[in-house]
Amino acid sequence: MKHTIFYLFIFALFFSCSAQTVTRKAYSTEQTTSDNSKPKLVVGIVVDQMRYDYLTRFYNKYGEGGFKRMINEGFNCKNNHFNYIPTYTGPGHASIYTGTTPKYHGIIANNWYDKVLKNWVYCAGDSTVQSLGTTDKSGQMSPHRMKTTTFADENRLFTQLRGKTIGISIKDRGAILPAGHTANAAYWFKGEDEGNWITSSFYMNELPNWVKDFNESNIVESYLKVWNTLYNIETYTESGSDLNSFEGGFKGKDTAAFPYDLTELEAQNHGLSILKSTPYGNSLITDFAIAAIKGEQLGQDNITDVLTVSFSSTDYIGHNFGVNSKEVEDSYIRLDMDLERFFNVLDAEIGKGEYTVFLTADHGAVNVPSYLKSLKIPSGYVETATIKEKLSKFMNSTFGSSELIENASNNQIFLNREKIKELNLELEDVQETIVNEIITYQHVDKAYSATTMRTVDFNSGIEELLQNGYNQKRSGDVIVVYGAAFISYHNTGSTHGSGLNYDTHVPLLFFGKGIDHGQTLLRTKITDIAPTMSALLGISFPNAATGSVLDFVINNE
Repeated sequence: MKHTIFYLFIFALFFSCSAQTVTRKAYSTEQTTSDNSKPKLVVGIVVDQMRYDYLTRFYNKYGEGGFKRMINEGFNCKNNHFNYIPTYTGPGHASIYTGTTPKYHGIIANNWYDKVLKNWVYCAGDSTVQSLGTTDKSGQMSPHRMKTTTFADENRLFTQLRGKTIGISIKDRGAILPAGHTANAAYWFKGEDEGNWITSSFYMNELPNWVKDFNESNIVESYLKVWNTLYNIETYTESGSDLNSFEGGFKGKDTAAFPYDLTELEAQNHGLSILKSTPYGNSLITDFAIAAIKGEQLGQDNITDVLTVSFSSTDYIGHNFGVNSKEVEDSYIRLDMDLERFFNVLDAEIGKGEYTVFLTADHGAVNVPSYLKSLKIPSGYVETATIKEKLSKFMNSTFGSSELIENASNNQIFLNREKIKELNLELEDVQETIVNEIITYQHVDKAYSATTMRTVDFNSGIEELLQNGYNQKRSGDVIVVYGAAFISYHNTGSTHGSGLNYDTHVPLLFFGKGIDHGQTLLRTKITDIAPTMSALLGISFPNAATGSVLDFVINNE
C-alpha cells in the first residue's frame, strides 16, 4: 500500500511539472505568435481635401496598384464621416490620430484667437523651439498645443520607445499633429528659394544625413517642368470644362487652363512653393517618404514602427481650381500612381503582408458656389465684413459699447469679458442677445451660445457636430453656421469647414497585415481610426479617444 501511494505521488508530481512546462511553452509560443502577428510598420495616409466621391468618380482612371489595390485587397468603409465642426486641416489630422474631436484634443482650427493671450495662435506654432534645415521661423513648430496622445504616441509608450514614429507632409501641421508628442521626427517642406525638408529642435539637434542628402540632391528642382494632363484631356470626362470662370490659376498665366509651365511661372508664384499647388508636390512627398523608410530602416524588425504621410497638394489644388476641375482629376490620377509606387517600395523593403496601411482625408470640400449657382443650386458667398459691421452697430445701440466683441473669426465670436464686467452685464445675456440678433442676418442658418454648448447635450444633427468641436477653454462665446454651400471665400476655387456631407464624407480604406477583406455602408466616424489601429496593435487607446473599434475591419483568424 505504501509503495502504491509513493508511486501515485511521483506520478502526480511528474504530471504537474509536465503540465507547467507545457503551459510555459504554450505561453512562450503565444507571445512569439503575438509579436509576429503585429505589422512591422503601420502607415497612416491622409489625402488633404479628398472627398469620398473622388474614389468613385475617378475610379475608372485609376490603375490596379494604388486606390484599387487598397479596395481589392483590403476593407472599404464607404460611409465614413467627420463627427465635428470645423472640418479644417489641423483639427482633421489631430482627430484622425487621437481618436477624438477638438472638444478634447484642443486643436479647434488651423489658427485661432487665444482669449487668454489676446492674440492669434497657430495650431503647430512654437516659439520655444528652433528651426532645423532653414534659417527662418517656418521651422519653429511642435505639437505642444494638442492636448492628448495619438495612437503613435501610445505605440511609442508600449514599445518603451523602441518603435519609431516619423511624420511627413508638405504642411507642417500635416506632419506634426499625426506623429504626436513622442515622435522621433516630423518633416515638412520649405519652398520659396530653398526647397528643403525641414524640422525643429523639438525632435532633434541636427538633421539626419539621409535628409541632408535628399536636400542636396536635385530631386526638388527636377519637378519644375510643364504640368499637362497625364492622358488626353478629352478623356477627362469626369470633370468640367478646362476653361471656365470658376477657377483661380497661377499668377503670370492669363487662364486657368492646361498646360502650366512651372519654370516660367515659378518666379511669380513664390519660387519652389509653386510645387505645392501641383501634383508634383505629392510626388515629392512620396520620394521623401521612400527615403525615410530606407534612411530610418522602418519596419526592419518585429517592433512596430509608425509612418504618417499626408499628401497636401490635393488641398492646394482644390482651393485653387475647385472640386469639378480637370486639375483636380489629373492630380488624383497622378496620386494613384504615386501610391502604387509607394506600395511597391513597401512590398520590397518591408515585405508583402508585413505592413498595414490606412488611407483617409482630413476633410472634403464644397463645389465652387459660383458654379453651383450657375446650375440653380442654392449657394453663394458670405460677406463677413458686412456682418461684423452690422453686428458692431447693434452692440453699440443695445449695450452702449462697440468694444464688447473682442474678436470674430472661424465662425465664432469672442467677447471682451472684462468690458462686460465693467458694464455690469451678464455674460450669458450678452451671448443670447447676439444669437437672437445674428440669426436674422442673411445666410446665417444657425447660431448658438457657448452657454448652450456647455449645458445642453446634443446627440444628433449639426448641433452634435458643433458640440464635438467646441472646446470650453479655447472656443468662442457664439458659434455661427452659414447655409449649405454658402461660404466666406473668393469667387473661384473650393474651400471647406462645415458639417455638411461635402465636407464630412471622406474615404476610409484599410489594407495589409491584420486587415480583413470587405466593405461596409455602416456609418463610421473619423475618430474610429485610432482605436482600431490601437486594437490591431494590442496597445492602449489614445488617452482621450472617444471613437469605437471597427472590429469588422480586423481579421481575427
